[in-house]
Amino acid sequence: QAQLAESGGGTAQDGDSLRLSCALSGRTFSRYAAAWFRQAPGKEREAVAAIAWSGSTYYTDSVKGRFTISRDDALNKLYLQMNVLKPEDTAVYYCAATTVLTIDSSTYYTNDYNYPYWGQGTQVTVSS
Repeated sequence: QAQLAESGGGTAQDGDSLRLSCALSGRTFSRYAAAWFRQAPGKEREAVAAIAWSGSTYYTDSVKGRFTISRDDALNKLYLQMNVLKPEDTAVYYCAATTVLTIDSSTYYTNDYNYPYWGQGTQVTVSS
């Protein structure tokens, strides 16, 4: 049974930085794709950033240049470095993973339907 556990959320001020971590365990994640999604109150869940098994990365426009997704395959960890945080980044952030390998496609990797493994979420609150 795969388990994903996020950490690193919290409260930040406008312009601050936070780094989210996601630990993957419970099965062999030797080759996988992963992503960070977020859901703000009253809004639909959206993809923030994704990293394909090849290492290709994808970002939603609102975080480009501010957020960086990365992975440490030796530790089975996924990260999201969030810089220049804004109040509109306030949301619950979820990590998700899939071991289904496919061609690099932003459409595929930013669709939450394609991720069978999910964490419980971590709250990020950015105040102005």
